[in-house]
Amino acid sequence: MCLLPHGFDAFSTRVHSARLAQTSIDVQTYIWRDDATGRFIARELLLAADRGVRVRVLIDDMDARPRDLALAALDAHPNIDVRVFNPFRTRSGLLRTIAELSQRGKRLNHRMHNKSWIVDRAIAISGGRNLGNEYFASAESMNFIDLDVLMLGPAVEKTAREFDAYWNCSLAVSIAHLRKYSRRTIDPAKYRLRLEQHAREAMAAEYARMLDEQNGLTVLLDRRYVWSADVRVVADHPSKALGAGSIASHVLDSMVEEIRAASREVLLISPYFVPGMGGTAALRSLALQGANVEVLTNSLAATDVAVVHSGYAKYRRPLLEAGVRIYELKAAAVIDEHPSRFRVGSSRASLHTKAAVIDAERVFVGSFNIDPRSAELNCEMGVWVRSAALAQELALRFREGTHPLRAFELQVTPDGKLTWIDRDGDAMHVHHREPHASSWRRAISKILGALPIESLL
Repeated sequence: MCLLPHGFDAFSTRVHSARLAQTSIDVQTYIWRDDATGRFIARELLLAADRGVRVRVLIDDMDARPRDLALAALDAHPNIDVRVFNPFRTRSGLLRTIAELSQRGKRLNHRMHNKSWIVDRAIAISGGRNLGNEYFASAESMNFIDLDVLMLGPAVEKTAREFDAYWNCSLAVSIAHLRKYSRRTIDPAKYRLRLEQHAREAMAAEYARMLDEQNGLTVLLDRRYVWSADVRVVADHPSKALGAGSIASHVLDSMVEEIRAASREVLLISPYFVPGMGGTAALRSLALQGANVEVLTNSLAATDVAVVHSGYAKYRRPLLEAGVRIYELKAAAVIDEHPSRFRVGSSRASLHTKAAVIDAERVFVGSFNIDPRSAELNCEMGVWVRSAALAQELALRFREGTHPLRAFELQVTPDGKLTWIDRDGDAMHVHHREPHASSWRRAISKILGALPIESLL
């Protein structure tokens, strides 16, 4: 297996694997944008289906409803099946949606956050990326710093079995069934024509040119793969989305188990970091025992979900006081993309990677944020690998993310006040409030932090 830290590499690996597919492609995602990369991938799936490849798409309904017509058009292909996870019965209309939320809101608050891409049950990609421009470093407004892992060998079959469990569960409903009584449709031929028109537009044509310059087999095989006999694919049971409260989170349990077993070092990367009292106590205990504990998360200026930041803020001081080192990504962080590939349209960045390195030998990459939503509400998945080489590589990524040009380091003054250390070359600036965030954003975060909403974050 190997890491996919770069946006274009993650995109091209998916496209080339689809082009080389012989029998099947399974796609599981939380979000699928109707943008340049999203449409490009839809077209590739159609072309694979034309060759006789069986394509299955499982998408969470949080993003599926706006794409109902396009998904139904894809589903109309005889070799493509699209299912929606935990769907709203109401497919459109604000008042009808509000009425359904009032009746089924508790159930609908549980979403499928898993991501996987499986081709011929021979290769698999899993991690943090959804399908869309910002996840592949091709957006104009904001680009996510993200991470996937590309797998070969037995881990692929384990990932495929988890996909099958979700695909066959009662919460996965055919898009054809949801659209059965709808008056609005898109003719599949017209939808395909629209995708072909998009393929001729400047951005998609540039993607095609860059992909044509590559050899698909080389992209997939000519890598620094790490081989490990200890690979664990973990995923929550789909019934967690029923909200019964008795279904344990297998991903959370694995994270707790690995952190408790740590003795020397824990490096955590989580865009939304709300460790709660239990997680805070565990990390404090490790740090007080002499272990090196470090966390990289988003600053208030960088995060795309400010309300989660309000839940995180109160845990910073007790963690820092115990010796935990905390870094917050700057909104203008440098994204390490190869200059000849996707060009970032804006300097704004946001962390989206969910990963961990334990004792320089155990690595986690997945969809799981260290927050109550991932622990209690959403279905999640991830991959644990025992490999000193992979741990070293991910630790290097961690160091790049926490570099002073990219992140603030938080400290506590002797009188207990938080400061943000901002280094730029030889210059050092000390901020005494959330840096680079507007007064309005700081005020909203403070107000939300006083509300009893942490369990929903």
